Amino acid sequence: MVKTINMDVVVIGGGSTGAGVVRDVAMRGFRTVLVERYDIAQGTSGRFHGLLHSGGRYIASDPESATECAEENEILKRINSNAIEATGGLFVVTSQDDEEYADKFLERAAATKVPAQEISLKEAFKREPRLDPGLKRAFEVLDGAVDGWQMSWGAIRSAQAYGAEIYTYHRVEKIEREGDRISAVIVHNLRTGEDLRIECSFVLNCGGPWAGQIAALAECHGVDVVPGAGIMIAMNYRLTQTVLNRCIWPADGDILVPDHPVCIIGTTDLKAEDPDKLSIPADQVQQMLESGEAMVPGFRKARPLHAWAGARPLVKDSRVAASDTRHMARGMSVIDHHSRDGVSGMLTIAGGKLTTYRLMAERIVNIMCEEMGEKRECRTAFEAVPPAVEQKLYTIGHRLEEIEHKNVAPSHDQIICECELITRTKLEEVMDTLPGAQLDDVRRQVRLGMGPCQGGFCSQRATGIAHERGDIDSLKANELFRNFLKNRWIGLWPILYGKQLRQTALDNWIHEGMLDVEHLPASATPSPEFVSFGQDITAARGAQATTDSEKEDHR
Repeated sequence: MVKTINMDVVVIGGGSTGAGVVRDVAMRGFRTVLVERYDIAQGTSGRFHGLLHSGGRYIASDPESATECAEENEILKRINSNAIEATGGLFVVTSQDDEEYADKFLERAAATKVPAQEISLKEAFKREPRLDPGLKRAFEVLDGAVDGWQMSWGAIRSAQAYGAEIYTYHRVEKIEREGDRISAVIVHNLRTGEDLRIECSFVLNCGGPWAGQIAALAECHGVDVVPGAGIMIAMNYRLTQTVLNRCIWPADGDILVPDHPVCIIGTTDLKAEDPDKLSIPADQVQQMLESGEAMVPGFRKARPLHAWAGARPLVKDSRVAASDTRHMARGMSVIDHHSRDGVSGMLTIAGGKLTTYRLMAERIVNIMCEEMGEKRECRTAFEAVPPAVEQKLYTIGHRLEEIEHKNVAPSHDQIICECELITRTKLEEVMDTLPGAQLDDVRRQVRLGMGPCQGGFCSQRATGIAHERGDIDSLKANELFRNFLKNRWIGLWPILYGKQLRQTALDNWIHEGMLDVEHLPASATPSPEFVSFGQDITAARGAQATTDSEKEDHR
């Protein structure tokens, strides 16, 4: 017998938009639940370059989005301060760029209400000594770096405090209707194999690049959300302390973001046929490295740590070719299925940016309230989001300071991940909040295995701790361990040269030569949540990699 619960609103999709929406819905007093087929912020929101937009990137190509980003930038720095580093940003005219775009930069910024000012080359080099010596001009903007996982989980924790229920690893199987009105959502628990029926009055579809597939489950077909695929590469240290943008029309590889202890170069923009199958082509990797070199000479000599691909949820734009995702508008779009399809009780939202996640939530929930005949004000712009895991944003040195000054005396807490300075206490705190979770779920909370060794040493320790705690048996521990290594491998193969090649060879000797990880005993029938993580390490070697959004996110 299928278990049934009753809610006012079901939010589908656990990315930043879904997290913002469920928080807004809960704060307005509705009984609400969020369902996500895998982990929170595992899709697009965990697979981007970490940029908190000032709006400067869109002042010419998408003025409306530029203004929205500028306004939300200020709000998010106030309500999501624990997930944001206010690095500031520069738009720079390198020696390879002409000055035509720069000549209108300040005029366009003023027209879109994006704070910007030109600074002297002397000041630019003072801030960023590694900049191209042939630099022509520089403009200061209010860009920042944002941790998408901390931001999304903060919104989730806030929603839970207001009574929302969160069901991760629950895949939507069906959206039921009674006549022309939505009546229930059927979800399948990937961990237990059980189904759950959620009776509701309204469904808010926040599925990002999968939103069209979700809408089709309610027989609302033809929702054209185009996956705009892009790759990014994390380098092993911060080559810059400020976000750098090339002062040109938006192009590939024109953003460099300092993020935690690394920096990220991105991104390409090509139409993908399936957001679950995103490639990391070798030529695009080289393109990113060359683009970084244009802004910061010597960039190619730095050590790449990890490459990944993400899919932007772009709304099909009749003004450009169907395959031209670079020039599709970045603005948000809310689809009302009552007026479009004759189906009441369902809205879909797509487009937008992580920077505008709160505004997207406000708009879709406002429309929902209007359709329900409710007058409930949005308060999300004024109430701070509580911290997710870290009490403040993890920046260089802060974890070391915490370890060295813990209880005044030197700490004897075991270090599990030397690269990211994760202690056993911190690791177990996260495991306490995610019982039975995959190691990748833990990684998204504290950056486990995201440093230079890419899990070469900490993966075994974390697996042992998870088993020792009694959360999982030995067979599932082996599954967790092997799955974690596979997901790291997918982002390593495109950058196997130099120091990272030597590091990967060492990791391989440890895992295959000593532990024989490919032949560790495991369950005859893998746990359901592992089924979609099936690419073998050996199959990825020397091949054109295919990365599933459920397999590997962020860096």
